Amino acid sequence: MAKGLDDFKNISLALPLWTRDFILLSLANLFVFTGFQMLMPTLPKYVAALGGNSLVVGFTIGIFTISAVLVRPWLGREMDRRGRRGIYLFGLLIFVLAVLAYSMATSILFLLLLRLIHGVGWGGSTTAGGTMVTDVLPPQRRAEGMGYYGLFSNLAMAIAPALGLALLEQTSFQILFLTSAALALAAALVVSRVKVPPVAGQGGSPPALFEPRAWRPSLIAFFLTISYGGVVTFLTLYAAERNIANIGLFFTFYAAALMLIRPFAGMVADRSGPAPILIPGLLATALATLLLSLAGSLQVFLMAGVLYGLGFGSVQPTLQAMAVADVAPNRRGAANGTFFSAFDLGIGLGSTLLGAVAQFTGFAGMYALASLFSLGGLIVFLLGQRRITT
Repeated sequence: MAKGLDDFKNISLALPLWTRDFILLSLANLFVFTGFQMLMPTLPKYVAALGGNSLVVGFTIGIFTISAVLVRPWLGREMDRRGRRGIYLFGLLIFVLAVLAYSMATSILFLLLLRLIHGVGWGGSTTAGGTMVTDVLPPQRRAEGMGYYGLFSNLAMAIAPALGLALLEQTSFQILFLTSAALALAAALVVSRVKVPPVAGQGGSPPALFEPRAWRPSLIAFFLTISYGGVVTFLTLYAAERNIANIGLFFTFYAAALMLIRPFAGMVADRSGPAPILIPGLLATALATLLLSLAGSLQVFLMAGVLYGLGFGSVQPTLQAMAVADVAPNRRGAANGTFFSAFDLGIGLGSTLLGAVAQFTGFAGMYALASLFSLGGLIVFLLGQRRITT
């Protein structure tokens, strides 16, 4: 055991993680997610200013996901054919133009069109960014690296909503949109300095829309994010129904647990394989949603938030590392496109499907059902492990 630990430490020292390119990509990830997340609490206010009701607000937010899901596989194939950086910069250009055009929207219909275009840019930049990171990370430390890379988007999720609201309160929608676009441009400048290894002709089958070797982690992510879609969409409504004040603390505790577990989980997954992370992680998310169905006090909500953060924060980067493991460099774009499409589709389907369930069972029943989806992901993993070992 001691020898194994020494060998692991030697590998870590021999394969540096925090290279110049990894730092630049992580910084770009922070900029992109900050520019995106600062619009999440403010765009509904813009929709309302244009005359939209709550139903239109939900549709405006959700339609963004549709275009992102549709373009990810195609863009993944194109980055395997033509390289990563061009797709990343193309996505950021679309991102910038769409956000700048928000201030010119004079109708809900025009805004919906811009949201569809924005989704294309988001799908391109995030898929290419995730693929470039897998290219520059040493395979033996890939899960650990993906954990750190995700910390930058988590940091953006923690600070950007408050930043967006404060900026809107002090200035205007035009300044808000300009700031979001400027952050995307900053990410483009940073990524232009990254040295991305060439991928054309580096073994494997020809580039394709989907990567079959990524189907199992993608399916697990799909089940997990169905649960996640229900947690984030309906939590505030559920808390109000239970007369729970200060429910925003749930997301604070969730984010803290998620950020703490990511690097540790990645190191364990790199050393011992995905099972020691995925099995307890998926069980933790299932237990968290089941706990939410029984929650009657803020303390129980916060316990569920910590559990869900620990589970989701450990499982997500491990699954993404699995999606590109044993995949040829010229198929990693397809692998990431497959993974992120399943991820987005799960969130969108989760908010829709579980919202319909809540109409019949109430929020408590909905959260109890949501726990089964995490268990479904666990079953997919265990069946795959059994097939590998037999």
